[in-house]
Amino acid sequence: MKNILFLFLFAISGLTAFTQQKNSNDDSTNVISRPKLIVGIVVDQMRWDYLYKYYNRYGAGGFKRLLSEGFSCENTMINYVPSVTGVGHSSIYTGSVPAIHGIADNYWIDQATGKGVYCTDDNTVQSVGTDNATGKMSPRNLLVSTVTDELRIATNFQSKVVGVSLKDRASILPAGHAANAAFWFDDSTGNFITSTYYMQTLPGWVVRFNKSQAINTLIKKGWNTLYAIDTYQNSESDDQVYEGRFEGETTSSFPHNINEIYKRNRGSFRTTPFGNTLTLDFAKQAIDGYELGKGKATDFLTINCASTDYVGHMFGPNSIEIEDTYLRLDKDLENFFLFLDDKIGRGQYTIFLTADHGAAHNAGYMQKHKLVFGLANIRAITDSVNKLLEAKFGAQQLIRTEISDQVDFDMQKINSQHLDFDAIKKMTTTYLQQQPGIMYAVDENKIGEAPIPEPLKTMIINGYNSKRTSPVRVIFNPGWAQGESVGTGTGHGSIHPYDTHLPLLFMGWGIRHGSSRAALNITDVAPTISALLHIQMPNGNIGHVIEEVLK
Repeated sequence: MKNILFLFLFAISGLTAFTQQKNSNDDSTNVISRPKLIVGIVVDQMRWDYLYKYYNRYGAGGFKRLLSEGFSCENTMINYVPSVTGVGHSSIYTGSVPAIHGIADNYWIDQATGKGVYCTDDNTVQSVGTDNATGKMSPRNLLVSTVTDELRIATNFQSKVVGVSLKDRASILPAGHAANAAFWFDDSTGNFITSTYYMQTLPGWVVRFNKSQAINTLIKKGWNTLYAIDTYQNSESDDQVYEGRFEGETTSSFPHNINEIYKRNRGSFRTTPFGNTLTLDFAKQAIDGYELGKGKATDFLTINCASTDYVGHMFGPNSIEIEDTYLRLDKDLENFFLFLDDKIGRGQYTIFLTADHGAAHNAGYMQKHKLVFGLANIRAITDSVNKLLEAKFGAQQLIRTEISDQVDFDMQKINSQHLDFDAIKKMTTTYLQQQPGIMYAVDENKIGEAPIPEPLKTMIINGYNSKRTSPVRVIFNPGWAQGESVGTGTGHGSIHPYDTHLPLLFMGWGIRHGSSRAALNITDVAPTISALLHIQMPNGNIGHVIEEVLK
């Protein structure tokens, strides 16, 4: 009897295992749960503190909705140098750093040839939607996969991926190698364009959008403040000497007659808050045009709001212009989220919002308010180093261009004349280290010997790509600017928190509500989205999953 009972139980267990195996291979009964759409929004040049500096002026449906419904990572840092657009977008979507993903800057010098390389230049493709070369772009300089690539692979290319930005690099690099499309803005035509890397002709919906001449509608009333100008208490008073001016204007004050300015300089449209409006309106059309979120597989839309960067560069982070730009962006985001609620379904999509880099205070602003600042006269420093090297090695202009965060050595001259490059680097770093405003000048091949504290040392190592960056890196003191005068507007690119502390918010499907002050890196975004989607992380990833964010 015991043997019969044993055989019966064995048969039942085998049948159960067979049934479970059958069900596990049956698409109708075992489907991985994923959101219908992922939307990645990168706000160009958004300092972390902008979330709270203008908090009381934001409406309930934009930035505040992300904070009230989503999860905010309050201590998210860039973990590499330099803090610029091309590198930022690449690092967010690859979970990697320049040393690995290869986008070492927006523009770099190829160390083997001495030739300049723009991060998305590609002469093997042609422009689509314009007759000029602004469309000759692709992601081929990116050396690793993106989370968007991995989603395409994981779904056997059923997922659709589309990138949108005014900037070519901020559309192309996030969308990755396997994207269905990436679109960016061409100043000369006022149209969104692409390249033959993606398609041979623009889709009909893009042609119709371009023909609508939406820019004329957006700028017809010029640019005045959204609210009464005396309510802008979070900013300096209007028309500061360290604010830039539009071509033809005699002051930097509101109102800006952008309608007339645009007629003289079509590129000026980027430096208005309406560039963000146009981008998000185009993104809505992309959702409809590609039917994103409507298929069986999760789709991915990458968006870069770039006008915040252009406005910041011209007017600076303490201007009424930048405050007005963020207040308008907040309304645009609210409108966009409502669109997603209607088209995709509330709770059926996942959003993350972050930035590619922050921004420094203008040196004139720092001086005015008795804050620590300085100016490093790069031209004079470069001339002095070249003269020093010439006296020692007998060769002129061993440094080809003005020193910035890197030293551009003429490697062809050094190699052809059989000069001692190690001695050249040592003399250069020793001299630079002694100059006012330079905190560190380091030979990256010997960084282990340099007395540089963490996390700065790791950030420098993460930014060093031996084929695309100089081995000598220069780190300036906090608050110091490069130049002979305070200039106007702002810049970025440094290793310091004003450039590297970024907002990071998640909202929607699979996301918890809450916040964290844990130390995180911008390279943690891609593995977190990968974990949410149950897909492989990008192949160059060094980031970690932010577990607190996910349900």
